[in-house]
Amino acid sequence: MDLVTRTNRVPNAGETVFGEDFAMVPGGKGANQAVAFARLSPNEVSMIGAVGKDAFGESILQNFKENAVLFENVGTVPQTTGIAQITLYDDDNRIIIIPGANNEVLPSYLADLWEKIKESQLVILQNEIPHETNLAIAKFCKENAIKVLYNPAPARKTDLEMIDFVDYITPNEHECKELFPNLALEEILKKYSNRLIVTLGSEGVIFHDGETLQKIPAIKAKVVDTTGAGDTFNGAFAFGLTENLSISDSIRLAVVASHLSIQKFGAQGGMPKLSEVKAKLKELEINLY
Repeated sequence: MDLVTRTNRVPNAGETVFGEDFAMVPGGKGANQAVAFARLSPNEVSMIGAVGKDAFGESILQNFKENAVLFENVGTVPQTTGIAQITLYDDDNRIIIIPGANNEVLPSYLADLWEKIKESQLVILQNEIPHETNLAIAKFCKENAIKVLYNPAPARKTDLEMIDFVDYITPNEHECKELFPNLALEEILKKYSNRLIVTLGSEGVIFHDGETLQKIPAIKAKVVDTTGAGDTFNGAFAFGLTENLSISDSIRLAVVASHLSIQKFGAQGGMPKLSEVKAKLKELEINLY
């Protein structure tokens, strides 16, 4: 659950300031990415995870239902539902995550879910569940020829262990520096060509296509809330891949989806439907279909 505060000033240590408004809205990286995908695709989208036995957990499950995300594999555990404390300031966000129930999604939690995972066309992973669970899923998918998109957020030192078992890695520029602290960006992108896709916020997206660096620019917009932009990008990029679009065209689609998402409040509030994305693509004279 996202606890969102909007302010025109960030307090210093020991200081109290007035904020502008506050809201509680459904969130979580995995949930956001699932909703972003589901709004674009008529195909089945299924979430694996856990929520707490609390009002936030009930809200999260209801939100999945309203967005056509299957949630029979989202368990309810005694721990509290994971939350994100989000501060919106100066057209950007600052986020603190309390994992709560997410930490209960251990490899043992998956015992009855491997066959469900095996049915997948593509699996999206991110770091709001334990590393050992991500690694177990990535290895299983590799063994069963299932594509994996890995969004290493929030970044952890152990994330490099995942790279050999996933098909696409989508850090932002800060997470990329955390993953590869001693390497230049161009060197890293070339090493992981067509696999490492780095989002640069208002500067767009960069990757290496095996021959040259490719930079796809962002689209200017009146920013309301950037909180879900990265998750919208990942969900839309994954959708493009399942539609057999090329990597570059999947990125273009995802950039447009992210552009639309930041013009409304809440991580999921602005996530577009496919009709909206297609209309914007047509307006921009970008032909993907």
